[in-house]
Amino acid sequence: MIIFTTYAYDPLDPNGNFTLKWDIMSWTADGYVATVTMNNFQIYRHIQNPGWTLGWAWAKKEMIWSMVGAQTTEQGDCSKFKGNVPHCCKKVPTVVDLLPGVPFNQQFSNCCKGGVVGAWGQDPSSAVSQFQVSVGLAGTTNKTVKLPKNFTLLGPGPGYSCGPAKIVPSTVFLTTDKRRKTQALMTWNVTCTYSQFLARKHPSCCVSFSSFYNDSITPCPSCACGCENKKSCADPKILTMKGLNTPRKDNAPLLQCTHHMCPVRVHWHVKVKYKDYWRVKIAITNFNYKMNHTLWTLAVQHPNLNNVTQVFSFDYKSVAPYGSINDTGMFYGTKFYNDLLMEAGPSGNTFIFKQGWAFPRKVYFNGDECMLPPPDSYPFLPNSARGNLASFWTLSLTILILMFISIW
Repeated sequence: MIIFTTYAYDPLDPNGNFTLKWDIMSWTADGYVATVTMNNFQIYRHIQNPGWTLGWAWAKKEMIWSMVGAQTTEQGDCSKFKGNVPHCCKKVPTVVDLLPGVPFNQQFSNCCKGGVVGAWGQDPSSAVSQFQVSVGLAGTTNKTVKLPKNFTLLGPGPGYSCGPAKIVPSTVFLTTDKRRKTQALMTWNVTCTYSQFLARKHPSCCVSFSSFYNDSITPCPSCACGCENKKSCADPKILTMKGLNTPRKDNAPLLQCTHHMCPVRVHWHVKVKYKDYWRVKIAITNFNYKMNHTLWTLAVQHPNLNNVTQVFSFDYKSVAPYGSINDTGMFYGTKFYNDLLMEAGPSGNTFIFKQGWAFPRKVYFNGDECMLPPPDSYPFLPNSARGNLASFWTLSLTILILMFISIW
């Protein structure tokens, strides 16, 4: 028997992962109390509403007595217990975060955000989620505890694959007065990585181009995100329909009818060519009537990003996954200003900012790579401008060569 294992790899964030850390804080009569910490170490990929879903399989006959800061979606069969009834008796529990506003006695640190976890590169303080679990019918020493197995993570849909739990050195904690260190009785980690190929068979966004020196617009490729939903898409004329923007429990999209059928389109417009730099306007449009994009991010790979001079309207952060090669940047909305990309509608669904470069090599929205038009369809220069804008041709040729190398 041959077993194939697939490891996810993101060339723009090669070290990005989602790490689960279990810290046993105390022993009980029949088990232990553990703090579970979920850290999102991905630079530009976050988990948005409706949030994460975590699952695993118990190694023996363990069950969950109680939880703080999270809950299981099902209790299971606990009929054999008399008196105190456990929180969950399922062999394979499924855990979700609590919603904001739950009673104080049900809250735990970094909990109760509806499962929304920010990207590490955008806001490290929001890139963590925690809960406490009390486990029974388990080992009561480091030698008798059996690690859970077969971890799964939805964020919120498929795409993550998790490795086995591994025992690591116990976590060290610092007291509030910072004069004493304590440590967990036992700690193990689980590492989960994301693959867009596991998440969906089609891209979830596309890119279109235009420029000041050409009247034509290079649109998103037709059916860039698949045309399976073409029969069920929504005409913009039904915007006034009552309940149109109410999300469904299965988080199924309702897309506006377009030739590309993508939930999100990124339009890249070269506004003007100055002597020393380009000025670019970017518009992000949401075509999903049932989805708000919270804490959205836009990652761009371009050879001239090391020469960024100024950014308007949005926040910008350089991403250098390979040290000295600074060709990747991340844009994201300013908190409480434009960090929410509203669902499709008559207004409020487009954001704009400016910057100084020409066409990108790769574009990622919320961590998923967008489909770009074919290189031969990019806006071309008029004959009269060739002498004045020779540098543009040099840049375009570089992009084409790099694309050719990446294909082969």
